[in-house]
Amino acid sequence: MEMTYQIHQINDAAAWLWEQGKSRSVWAFDAPMGSGKTTLIHALCTFLDVQDAVASPTFAIVNQYESPVAGNIWHMDWYRLKGEEEAMAAGIEELLYAGGYCWIEWPEKAREILPEECWWVKIEWVNDETRKIIIQGNR
Repeated sequence: MEMTYQIHQINDAAAWLWEQGKSRSVWAFDAPMGSGKTTLIHALCTFLDVQDAVASPTFAIVNQYESPVAGNIWHMDWYRLKGEEEAMAAGIEELLYAGGYCWIEWPEKAREILPEECWWVKIEWVNDETRKIIIQGNR
């Protein structure tokens, strides 16, 4: 599955992504720096009526949000992690199986701890105004 969208259509992209993946609890957002991972997650949270402030958890590693539609959402940014051991020491593995949604930026930093049914969401930078989402299924 894939979808190409203009930046001004990000809310439509978020709605499409939710409809495609809402049955999956762990989503890995794979994209280069500046491709819009956090922006897309912000749009997803807006679509799901999250009232909390949505921001990149680069330094906190994990932010938790509450959605009246989706329940608990853990937004993770693994950019600063040095590997699987550090992720496990931070308690991340427990969150992956806690029953809420986990949306992970930079999943390749600790890919080994991701569950088999992880939903891989690749974002490609097409140009300054256009992105492509490619769903690659399991890790």
